[in-house]
Amino acid sequence: MLQENKNMNVLDLFEKQKMVKVCAPMVRYSKLQFRNLVKLYDCDLTFTPMILADSFCLSEKARRNELTTNLLDTPLITQFAANSVYEFVGAAHLSSPYCNGVDLNCGCPQKWAKELELGCAMLKKPELVYDIVRQCRNRISKPFTLELCGVSFLSVHARTSNQFTGEINKNILKLIKENCNIPIIANGGLTSLEDCVLLQTETNCDGFMVANGLLTNPMLFSGSTTTSVSCIQNWLNICYNSTLNLARYENELKDPKCVVEEKPYNLTFQCFHHHLVFMLEKVLPRKEKRIFNNLKSFSDVLEFIRDYFDIRPQLYEPMQFYKNVVLDLDFFDREEVYRNLKSLESFQETNEAILYDCEDDGKYFKNKISPVEKNSECDWSNLFLEND
Repeated sequence: MLQENKNMNVLDLFEKQKMVKVCAPMVRYSKLQFRNLVKLYDCDLTFTPMILADSFCLSEKARRNELTTNLLDTPLITQFAANSVYEFVGAAHLSSPYCNGVDLNCGCPQKWAKELELGCAMLKKPELVYDIVRQCRNRISKPFTLELCGVSFLSVHARTSNQFTGEINKNILKLIKENCNIPIIANGGLTSLEDCVLLQTETNCDGFMVANGLLTNPMLFSGSTTTSVSCIQNWLNICYNSTLNLARYENELKDPKCVVEEKPYNLTFQCFHHHLVFMLEKVLPRKEKRIFNNLKSFSDVLEFIRDYFDIRPQLYEPMQFYKNVVLDLDFFDREEVYRNLKSLESFQETNEAILYDCEDDGKYFKNKISPVEKNSECDWSNLFLEND
């Protein structure tokens, strides 16, 4: 079933649907559990967070941490940051059995990415981008999709590399769409399904990618303007069940406890709590937000949710659980493409991968903790400048 799901051709989405709705790659947050959640609410295509290709090729730990999936996690695009053929093609080959396509990030404007000549720094090297795309396409068979530079479809963040916020350039989007014979996905500043519909009318783009808006409201693509209690319930269920392996699930069936341990399998507190913070931004009153946003443990979060909403995690029925269980991905012997593309001398010199600290809260989250404690308002709207 996994092979069948991952062999899906992403381009079929554009053939069948007038509008393809896409969850953007988001640093720290477009993890498996959140991808499963938005798929419940009419999201057609999801991306992993940006993964450093060199780390992915060189480190088994990075592969285990950065790419997790299950039977419901499709179609999925894995996004890599790379500035060499061997890193990107090697990472693409490693991930190809477990996703429906790869994306070369040429848009990240963060300072650290620019210093490593990644992200938007790649826009200054079109010849290198072309070579990466060509060699990846030549080595990885269809229907595997390479999302970049007109090969299959193109996502366009309609701002310049120096713009973090503000209005997107709709005229440029329209110009790109008029001059390309491939599907175009528009990204930037979209906060509702109505925004997507309006932008499609103005630009005729084929798909629409949302980041911040989905964090606040995972139901956005279904037309809902706020996060419902049932969505919060689904988040609890997805997270709780993702922490259970088969042995623990069978024990829970006999004696359901429906609690999340403080150091659970396959789930970080950051992922669990932060997503709830964003989902409840427009739901909780001011006083309760100040309390909830600063909770520090799974037990405290679950107690708050239980007391305020009268809901708690629920154990899935067996068929649903088996579809949601995190798969054990086998990367054995798939490093060969990476090693062959990179010279032996260079490979021996590069024995340490750059590991991105995905567990760090990030400067935007840290900057918001103090204002939440001191001020009467809880404004998280600027937290994800790096994503939207």
